[in-house]
Amino acid sequence: MSEKVKVRFAPSPTGPLHIGGARSALFNWLLARKMGGTMLVRVEDTDLERSSRESEKMILDDLRWLGLDWDEGIEVGGENGPYRQSERLSAYRPYIERLLASGQAYYCYCSEEDLEKERESCKQRGEMPRYSGRCRHLPVAKSEFARKPVLRFKVPTGQQVVINDLVRGKIVFDTDGIGDFVIVKSEGLPTYNFAVVVDDIEMKISHIIRGDEHLSNTPRQVLLYQALEVKPPAFAHISLILGEDRSKMSKRHGATAIRQYRAKGYLPEALLNYLAFLGWSPAGEEEIFSLEELVQAFSLERVAKSPAVFSLEKLDWLNGHYLRKASAERLRDMALPYWQQAGFIGEKLTTAEKEWLSEVTASVQEKLVYVSQIADLTALYFGETKEPVNQEARDILNDSEQVLQEFLARIDDFFAWDEKEIKQGIKKLGRDLQVKGKKLFMPIRVAASGQTWGPELPTMLRLLGRERVKQRVAYMLMRLKV
Repeated sequence: MSEKVKVRFAPSPTGPLHIGGARSALFNWLLARKMGGTMLVRVEDTDLERSSRESEKMILDDLRWLGLDWDEGIEVGGENGPYRQSERLSAYRPYIERLLASGQAYYCYCSEEDLEKERESCKQRGEMPRYSGRCRHLPVAKSEFARKPVLRFKVPTGQQVVINDLVRGKIVFDTDGIGDFVIVKSEGLPTYNFAVVVDDIEMKISHIIRGDEHLSNTPRQVLLYQALEVKPPAFAHISLILGEDRSKMSKRHGATAIRQYRAKGYLPEALLNYLAFLGWSPAGEEEIFSLEELVQAFSLERVAKSPAVFSLEKLDWLNGHYLRKASAERLRDMALPYWQQAGFIGEKLTTAEKEWLSEVTASVQEKLVYVSQIADLTALYFGETKEPVNQEARDILNDSEQVLQEFLARIDDFFAWDEKEIKQGIKKLGRDLQVKGKKLFMPIRVAASGQTWGPELPTMLRLLGRERVKQRVAYMLMRLKV
């Protein structure tokens, strides 16, 4: 292996990019950037039935959205391309021939029925199912069999495979518990464990950082490295991600795919910050990190062995922090699809309309947890009239006719329709009527918006505009008389 740090993120394109995969990509990216190395992205698509270019495109798009670029690989190219396993079949052939020539691989003609009987026999003996090796020394010519064979790796017996994992420490596997495993399927396609070893050899991968669900594959891969007389890369298996009930994270715990969080309006920097803390911790107590700061702070030595627990509450807190720091223009642009879906705006907007929407966004920015909430939070700004949203709002209106009549009569007296003059005008109204507090401000809020909550009243009224406020207050007064 090359001394230079070179890592890879190698997803199977059988679905969207999930939280666990995104965290693996991030840890690989952080190590590469920290060590001045390179990161490669490779698509492992030997499962032709489940793999799709659509999934591949979604995964790559989500990586870019997160800000995790790569130096080599799919859609970038390089001396070892292409980077889809399905397009590298000719690259695996020399390694197959080497294993056959050295007697470390053999053809197996066992039927699925034969293999199932062996599995059942192992279970009955209380053993882990594994292949018995019945075709290891097949005495007959392969032409006598009608079925196409698979190619199996001959696992040495009575040995130990020792892995010095950079996260988990020393791990020992007995080869007698592995069994001869398939490296090439009957249709000629390499299996995952074989293809990944060849790819990592040819692409000079120095470190493999992946979820510990792959730990059971590692002894098989190390045995292949040894058979091919190549030093294995350094392995680092990072912990599982659990739901808050301590079970393996699944759909019942909420969204599991990065795309789902994008759709709800989470910010990529918030997700990256949170993903970094799933199984890793910095030296200090700080919780807010930019991507550049994560690079400086990251080390595999501080990656935990114990499972990480995914907390939506913590992610929401982080996202809210980043939302409050974001520009109103950025959030406005993110909000456009949600306003369009709600029917509040069209697709074409004037410069003045965009500026107004930026201010509308800023007025509710403190309340946002994720951007998709913006349609509900800003609904009060759209439409000519508003109905009271609940009984509390109706009760407030029923005892406020005098305040609303006088407010409506004075609206045109506000020479400048800005927060300062609106606030002063309402206070003067209160003094004249000898009304203050909620009895003064709440009727105006409900009449203008239909609800008892929302942005600061002077800001809300200014953004609604003088004419719309007049129209809504007049409508509410009319309702009171009906």
